[in-house]
Amino acid sequence: MREVLPGLRRLAILANVANPGIVADMREVQATARMVGLEATTFEIRHAEEIAPVFEALKDRVDALYVAPDPLLNTNRIRINTLALGARLPTMHGLREYVESGGLMSYGPSIVDQYRRAAELVDKILRGAKPGDIPVEQPTKFDLVINLTTAKALGLTIPEPFLLRADEVIE
Repeated sequence: MREVLPGLRRLAILANVANPGIVADMREVQATARMVGLEATTFEIRHAEEIAPVFEALKDRVDALYVAPDPLLNTNRIRINTLALGARLPTMHGLREYVESGGLMSYGPSIVDQYRRAAELVDKILRGAKPGDIPVEQPTKFDLVINLTTAKALGLTIPEPFLLRADEVIE
């Protein structure tokens, strides 16, 4: 996000705190933001009705928004991106689906690659491997996706070297 917004100082984090996995993600984002000198403010929600009021609270208080990947937020991603665009907030996401729905950019594990890898593991099990003998794996392929239509609507110019590193650019 810093490469696209060199003046970035204040980051909002939108997270569904009813999801324990997201609470850990939120802590990591906060710690990383502090490490790079950003002021990070967390906006916690538990229900879809709480999304719109968050954007009123964000107005003129932050430079960008990180949306934690979560089923509740994913279900409401079009609404979140619409509200973010209305608030002139660039967004960062962990899943490409958010960018396909109008978010600015995402960087996160390739879900397609994870499904492919899961199928390979299922195949091993069906061929007789014991699940307990299969090592736990972490994602190895990550996708950077940028939405140039959203960038243009926000009046942002994405640096050429950044675009060249992208796995996908949506125009």
